[in-house]
Amino acid sequence: MNIVTIGRGNVGGGLAALWRKAGHDVTMLGRDGGDASGADVVVVAVPGAAISEALSKVTGLTGKIAIDATNAFPSRNPAFPSLAAEVKSVIGGPVAKSFNLNFAVLYDQIAAQRVRPSSLYAADEGAREITGQLITDAGYDPVLVGSLDQARALEDLSWLPAAAMKDSSPVFYRFAVPGEL
Repeated sequence: MNIVTIGRGNVGGGLAALWRKAGHDVTMLGRDGGDASGADVVVVAVPGAAISEALSKVTGLTGKIAIDATNAFPSRNPAFPSLAAEVKSVIGGPVAKSFNLNFAVLYDQIAAQRVRPSSLYAADEGAREITGQLITDAGYDPVLVGSLDQARALEDLSWLPAAAMKDSSPVFYRFAVPGEL
């Protein structure tokens, strides 16, 4: 599959590495933008407040399947009910919300887990299959929570794992240390 990540940071770059390892062709675009016309799917992995600006620098997006991996930190565009809705307004194709609740700094530890961790996602019908496949290919078990109208709920949960980790509490899933349990 041809994947274009818009964003080369922890999330975009980390997912790109996982998908390359799974055999996908991945192109990463940064601040200068680029062309996504050859992509089967586009992954938006930029700060939530930068969605429109980042997408304005990318050509070939119209009608593509998109996965929105953004979070609302430090802010969101109040003109849209969710960050995923903002992505959809620019791209116009089916959109999914995923990977915003998974810690990118732990991507390199996924394969070592005794039990596969989960990744929650919400998606338009046309983005469900490809999103579920890419979640699986990244090493997670996909958990569909509903249609794209549930994207805001996933975005609003993004503070919870960070708050839990601050106090060293367990989060939605815990990575087991090899040899434990």
